[in-house]
Amino acid sequence: MLAKANRITSADDYRVIVRRGAKVAGAHTVSYVRSRESATDARFGFIVSKKVGTAVRRNLVRRRLKAACADAVANGTTGLDVVVRALPSAADADWQALQAEVAAAIATRGIRSRRDSGVLAAPTGAEVPIGVAGAARHAGSIDTVAVGTVESKGRHRA
Repeated sequence: MLAKANRITSADDYRVIVRRGAKVAGAHTVSYVRSRESATDARFGFIVSKKVGTAVRRNLVRRRLKAACADAVANGTTGLDVVVRALPSAADADWQALQAEVAAAIATRGIRSRRDSGVLAAPTGAEVPIGVAGAARHAGSIDTVAVGTVESKGRHRA
């Protein structure tokens, strides 16, 4: 089971991660990954709709996804938020397939970059703050950079 520190509980947090996180599509899941400060705990959230099946099937899928994320936390995953949306095919997927898709989504956090993640991936592997790269414009305002994270000035909603 995931500890309280490793769960996403706020609807606002879900909304921000799904809208601004890097999207990683698999055969049975769609994951949204967003980087956080590296010293923070990884947090996970799950979306399993009625399209997946009956309540029993949905809960089985959710428990399997939680177990896969708990394995990731046990292996030292930190500094990211992940929302996993189960597709209808997840009801028939086995444990290894779901675990592999969650692991693949977590592995892409270093490969993919988003303008709102706080850093841009440089070809040399170095991190460049967004303010330096000049890529932080959205919704007509400029975001400020504070040690690798983006802090909004509050002029727009997520």
